[in-house]
Amino acid sequence: MQGEIAQLSSELEQLDDLREGYARVRAKILGYRQAGMRVPEELTLLEKNLVAECMAASQGRD
Repeated sequence: MQGEIAQLSSELEQLDDLREGYARVRAKILGYRQAGMRVPEELTLLEKNLVAECMAASQGRD
């Protein structure tokens, strides 16, 4: 799991659109939930950080 999350984080750094990154993280979280697995804390934190970044960008604070 750690390697998978690290890979996702690396991919997110390459994206120009924060919303696309958020969509990828949400999809990964939903995948864990649908599989009946616990969502890793790192993934939950990543989602929260992306939400904050998206909000800041939408308000011109990026």
